[in-house]
Amino acid sequence: MRLELRPIRPAGWWLDAVLVAGFVAVTLLLAARTPLLHVDTAVRDFVDAHRPHWFYITLRVGNLLGQGGMVLTPLVAIAAFFMSRARHTVRPFLPFLGAELITYVTIGPLKVWTDRTAPSDHKISNPEWLFRIDTGMSYPSGHVVNTIVFYGVLATMLTGVLRPRLVTALRYTIPLVVVFTTTYLSFHWFTDGIAALMVGLVLERLLRRVPWDDIPLGGRLTRAGWAGPFYDVVEETQEPARITR
Repeated sequence: MRLELRPIRPAGWWLDAVLVAGFVAVTLLLAARTPLLHVDTAVRDFVDAHRPHWFYITLRVGNLLGQGGMVLTPLVAIAAFFMSRARHTVRPFLPFLGAELITYVTIGPLKVWTDRTAPSDHKISNPEWLFRIDTGMSYPSGHVVNTIVFYGVLATMLTGVLRPRLVTALRYTIPLVVVFTTTYLSFHWFTDGIAALMVGLVLERLLRRVPWDDIPLGGRLTRAGWAGPFYDVVEETQEPARITR
C-alpha cells in the first residue's frame, strides 16, 4: 500500500527549506561569535532590569502553556481520547505519538550538541556562545518547539470542532506567547526562541503531511471497528465531533 503525503499550506517544501536554512544560519552566526550575540545579551539585560514581581507572576502563568509533561502531553492525550470515542477510531492517538517521537529524537540531541547555557546563568563568562559549555542545554528552546508541535497536533485534531479562528490561535498564537515568556523570564536567550520557532514549524509541517488515516493498524483493530478514518472525515465535513459513546 502506497502512502501519499497530505497537502498542507503553504504547499510544497520551499518554506521548510527556508526554515532549515534560517536555523542553520542563526546557529553558525552564534557559533562564530558574531554581533548577534550582543542582541542576546542586550535583551537579557533589559528584561532582567524590567521585570516587576506582578509581571513575573503573569509571565510564569503564561509560560505554563509550554510545559511538556505538565500541560502539553496530558492536554493532547485527553483530546485524543475524546476524539477517539467520538469517531470510534484510535487514529487521533497516532499524531500524538508522532509528536512525542519527533520531538524526542530532535530537540534533545540538538541541545546536547550545541552546549549553550541559559541567560540566567550569570556565573559563566560569555554563556551565550554555542559549543562551549558541556552542561549547557538551552539551544533551541524546547518549550517553544514542544508548543508549536503539540498545539499544532491539537489544532489539526480539533479542525471542524472549533471555529477556524480558535484553531489558528492554537496553532500560532500560543507559541508566540511562550516565546515571549521564556525570553522575558531569562529562561532562554532571544535567539533560542527564534531558532526554536524555525525548528518547531518544520517538525509541525512534517507531522501535518503524514497520512494518518491511511496507516495500516492491523487486523485486530480493523475487525473491532477502531481503525476507521478520522482526519479526512473531520476536514471534509467540518462538523463537530459529538461524544456519543
